[in-house]
Amino acid sequence: MEDATTPAGTLSPAAYAPPPRRSSRGQLLVALLAFLLGAALVGWIVWQGYLEDFFPAREPAAKVAEVQPATAASEEQANAEVERQLEAVGGVEGRLAMLEDRLSRLDLQANAASGNAARAESLLIAFAARRMIDRGQPLRYLADQIQLRFANAQPRAVRTILEFAKDPVTVDQLSARLEALSPDLTGASPDASFFDKALADLSDLFTVRREPSEVIGPEAGVERARVMLRAGRIDDAVAQIQRLPGAPAADKWVSDARRYAEVQRALDLIETAAMLEPTRLQDAEGNRVDQPSPLATPTATADSARPKTSSAPK
Repeated sequence: MEDATTPAGTLSPAAYAPPPRRSSRGQLLVALLAFLLGAALVGWIVWQGYLEDFFPAREPAAKVAEVQPATAASEEQANAEVERQLEAVGGVEGRLAMLEDRLSRLDLQANAASGNAARAESLLIAFAARRMIDRGQPLRYLADQIQLRFANAQPRAVRTILEFAKDPVTVDQLSARLEALSPDLTGASPDASFFDKALADLSDLFTVRREPSEVIGPEAGVERARVMLRAGRIDDAVAQIQRLPGAPAADKWVSDARRYAEVQRALDLIETAAMLEPTRLQDAEGNRVDQPSPLATPTATADSARPKTSSAPK
């Protein structure tokens, strides 16, 4: 084997020969493979959502700069929305006020209708009571309604009607009884004294009158009283009977005729109360009717509510 050194102490050229180079194609293949592996790794990280853990998201500077103008615009929109809401609230309050006013008017109309209905019912009850009184029939259920509706407004009239209904008398009965009493009324009473009989005879002979008229005898007086009775002039008929010679024989008739006249006046009073009574009339449930009558004028209502004063004579 030959020595590699030369005599001069230096290495031979073969000792300094460089190692053999790799081919460029193999290097390119390795680089491409590494790139593909890195791309696949990055894609897998993005697919799994691990990228945000390694690189937190940051807002762009331009977007941060736009926050302030956007906030100002949102405040303006909020203020405009508040104004619209206030306007809407004001509109709702106005509508509520209109609804309350309309409801109050409807309430007044309902009260007026209820009051007028109560007055109409009371008037019908008064008419029915008059019809039954004129027929001499008992009042039955009408007695309770008359007591309930009119006792506070016309207590004396109600008492008169209820007392008369217990012992009723009709115009036909009074007329028939007057016809039966005619013989006793046209002559002197059997129980009359001699002085009363003589006075009756003299009264038939001489009559003093304030104005000229025909002389009316006892028979004509009875007939006149009967006509007055038929015409409803009960008080005039009673006065005519009391002027006859046999008037004491008709005391019971006079009493019943006066009772009939009183009950007719009482019926007139409750009918007037049903139409015009301002405060003391009551409905079917006993509630006071406060609605003024449509038949009563404001002046009449004010005059009825005003206390009466009497002036002393000078």
